[in-house]
Amino acid sequence: MTLLKVLQRIYSLDTLDTRLTISSNTPIKAVVSDSSPTREPLAGKDGRAQDIAASAQPSKWNTLEFYFYGLVFLTMVPLMFKTVMDVSKESFPTYPNYSRILSPGWVPGRKVDNSDAQYASFRNNIPFLLILLVAHPILRRIYNLFHSVDKQRSQNGSKLAAANVAATADARLRQRTVFDFVFSILFLIFLHGFSIVKIFGILYINYKIAKGLPRPYVPMATWSFNLVVMFANELCNGYPFVNVARLFVSDGSALIAWAQFLDSYKGLIPRWQILFKFTILRLISFNMDYYWSLYNLSGSAIEKKQLDPSSLSERDRVSVPAEPASYNALNYAAYVLYSPLYLSGPIITFNDYISQQRYPSPALTVKRILMYGIRFFLTLLCMELVLHYIYAVAISKTTSDWSAYTPGQLSMLGYFNLHIIWLKLLIPWRFFRLWSLVDGIDPPENMVRCMSNNYSALAFWRSWHRSYNRWIVRYLYIPIGGGNRPRPTNKTFSNQQPSFFDSLMSRARGIYNQLIVFTFVAVWHDINLRLLMWGWLVTLFVLPEVIGSLLFPASKWRSRPTAYRIICGIGGVRNVLLMITANLVGFALGLDGLKGLVAGIFDSWMGIVFTLGACGVLFVGVQVMFETRESEKRKGIDLNY
Repeated sequence: MTLLKVLQRIYSLDTLDTRLTISSNTPIKAVVSDSSPTREPLAGKDGRAQDIAASAQPSKWNTLEFYFYGLVFLTMVPLMFKTVMDVSKESFPTYPNYSRILSPGWVPGRKVDNSDAQYASFRNNIPFLLILLVAHPILRRIYNLFHSVDKQRSQNGSKLAAANVAATADARLRQRTVFDFVFSILFLIFLHGFSIVKIFGILYINYKIAKGLPRPYVPMATWSFNLVVMFANELCNGYPFVNVARLFVSDGSALIAWAQFLDSYKGLIPRWQILFKFTILRLISFNMDYYWSLYNLSGSAIEKKQLDPSSLSERDRVSVPAEPASYNALNYAAYVLYSPLYLSGPIITFNDYISQQRYPSPALTVKRILMYGIRFFLTLLCMELVLHYIYAVAISKTTSDWSAYTPGQLSMLGYFNLHIIWLKLLIPWRFFRLWSLVDGIDPPENMVRCMSNNYSALAFWRSWHRSYNRWIVRYLYIPIGGGNRPRPTNKTFSNQQPSFFDSLMSRARGIYNQLIVFTFVAVWHDINLRLLMWGWLVTLFVLPEVIGSLLFPASKWRSRPTAYRIICGIGGVRNVLLMITANLVGFALGLDGLKGLVAGIFDSWMGIVFTLGACGVLFVGVQVMFETRESEKRKGIDLNY
């Protein structure tokens, strides 16, 4: 196997997540092939994949047009890196303004930009995290030696031979959840100290809402309670024990002294409430999955559908309720506090977690996990090199006057700032997913596309923080009516296509639902005005794409595919610029910083000329993105983002 083929396999969609190469309705069988180093092993296994491949356009890679695009890439991409690396040199006039916040680096002659507090907290703890990645699976295996599944099954007994598989699955579920629960307690004490008491208090109340309230009140009570907790955690600064004690007694009492003692041990991460927002998603998932399971008390959904529980499709693992007995306190706590995914996800639903605890996913092969691990460490190395040679974050933190930079330098600083934001989120998510894969649980991949491989705002948000997006769709977007489609009002003409007005109204309802969703997403990320503005800007910037799809429907351009591709390319350039604007406001510069950056770019006619040239380069990039997706379709893969 040549190095090129190894890299192709490492960076294949199948290595990233088998959910990307097989239909969500198709069971993942144990015959998942690892024989071919280059192709997507699961693609083309069903009729849907063959239909997708048949609808794909012929390859354009060997055309004169794409040879020109290749020349543009070979010229412009190195120039982009050179531009931002030049302004990060010690010889550049603004270097003294931010040099104080740079840290010593391991690359000879270069400092490292470790000024982003969020990523620095991960980067500084990489040795500890690597120890956890190795120690946790080893401890599980040691535990399993003394609590084998076969021993538990024999103790439980199996009255019927046909029940052996189910009995083994039940024993495996209990074996794993007991270990998960015990380990999570030790893990939380190390992370948050005595604040574990506060966490378990919230977990207890949420569990009682699901189990104690009448069924009709569970959804509203669940959402209300968790929204209140989300705001209260922030406003009350994590409920210090001293502040709680002062509600009952005055200073100087023994209770205050005891509270001060409890507050003195805060663990490795004292501000437990910052990371608890991921736990809130799992709290809602358990309650809602349990609530929906109450509609299936007449019998097992797996038996009704005649499904193989050891090889469910990805959709069935999420939507088919677990056995009623599985919605118990042990499984609840083990799921909510599952250590590999506790700090930042990815998010996995309760039903999916229980299914994989009972029956390991056939997608978890040693070779695929190894390839995924190599891909993670290559990404980590990429981030290290970027932080050693590109100081975009430090420059943006210390600059209020952008007049020292040319339009090209300003645009590259903003662009690479967003790339570093993408990487700083990608790397922790990939690490914790790798830890989970090694442990035997396969959560969804959070980042499917590179940040620079997106031309659609709608598709971008489907693939950015993908597990969170899927959570939003299941527990918020569809319940508020986001999944509804326009239907003809006259039953006599039930086969006719929706009118333009019906489509417009449907899209308007969709935009309204998206406004609700992005408001929640912004508040969930952090309670501040800047992120609320980001959420509203994202919703606003989706409108041009929606209107464009209505004015230029694909069905009317089938006879002119090249012209339609050009029109879509122009729309894609607009979408890219709007997405860059929204994300710079929300996650990098804020509104005032963005105003300064834009003013610096358009301060002269050279800035306008540069912007037009940049739009031309973006157009080339969008065309390559189109062809990349057509290449995936030719393999039977249509990701829709």
